Amino acid sequence: MIYSLDKINEMAEGDEDFINSVISVFLEEVPVDLEALEVALIDKNYDQVYKLAHKIKPNVDLLGMEQTRAVALEMETLGKNEANMEDIEKLFPALKTDIHQVVAELKKDFSL
Repeated sequence: MIYSLDKINEMAEGDEDFINSVISVFLEEVPVDLEALEVALIDKNYDQVYKLAHKIKPNVDLLGMEQTRAVALEMETLGKNEANMEDIEKLFPALKTDIHQVVAELKKDFSL
């Protein structure tokens, strides 16, 4: 398991509806943002890379995905600084793999 509900549980204070809501939002938004990020990389759109990585980062952070958060932060920073696009593109497969794995795990664990 590459995610942890510790942060969400701390925020939820036992509110199962809140936890389910956070998980649902993650499952609805993050895969869409990830696809848009992939398109932004193909289009070499630094601004979109920055914005989408910035948007993904707190979502993976909430699920305790520290390594994934670090990759999103690096992509965000490189996009903002308009660094070499190849360097940004090299980071994407790790982000994509982690997010796809967590989406599958969450769907299974929460029977969604």
